[in-house]
Amino acid sequence: MPYAKATDGARIAYQSAGAGSPLLLLGGQANNHHWWDAIRADFETAHRTVSLDYRGTGDSDKPDIPYSTLGFAEDAIAVLDDLGIESAAVYGTSMGGRVAQWLAARFPDRVHALVLGCTSPGSRHAVERGPQVRESLAQPDPTAARQALLELMYTPAYLAGTSGPFNTLGDPTMPAYAKRRHLYASNKHDAWDVLPDIAVPTLVVHGTDDRFNPAANAPLLAERIPDARLELIPGARHAYFDEFRDTAGPLVLKFLHAPHR
Repeated sequence: MPYAKATDGARIAYQSAGAGSPLLLLGGQANNHHWWDAIRADFETAHRTVSLDYRGTGDSDKPDIPYSTLGFAEDAIAVLDDLGIESAAVYGTSMGGRVAQWLAARFPDRVHALVLGCTSPGSRHAVERGPQVRESLAQPDPTAARQALLELMYTPAYLAGTSGPFNTLGDPTMPAYAKRRHLYASNKHDAWDVLPDIAVPTLVVHGTDDRFNPAANAPLLAERIPDARLELIPGARHAYFDEFRDTAGPLVLKFLHAPHR
């Protein structure tokens, strides 16, 4: 397992596969690189995909110190440095989309195209999930809480037709303190002021039926980032990229290969 060394010395595990132009894949909160397992091959025909285990997850170090989405972005830069990648396209979903915002805004020379999926600008400008969603995820019964999360990620029809595996429900190996650190980092994200600084071609993608990270966040991002393009996937929930891969994958690839760069 290759590792990059972060600025504070933490080891960040990463994965690389495929050939072609580099594509950095950033998954959701409290998840490791397995977030992308079901769909990664869809991008490897045209790209060298790069993923990482966020600090606190997978094979990366798990220091019990404050985490932030900007800090995760800095860890991603360490991975690109270790691979000798000067510039990559970045596809971030959920919390990974928050990390990707910082990458494009703070490290503009390292990002040449940006896809932000099922994410938000964070903090006071975001449209927050409703209290019913929060209560469903906070149930003391872990089986009921897991089912609630599944139903926020996927449509009833999809869940009725598959028994998994589901790669978007969190890293089961994470220590409790790291989960809390991830939650805090995502909740404290606020990139509103730097979004207008993003100067790379940007695609914002969201499922219309996403209640976990409400779809109303998508136009906020698209309007705040100069010349960003917005695509909504009808009927999709939070894990649109997985359940609706036949729509979402080609949509992202078409954007990445368009002659706008």
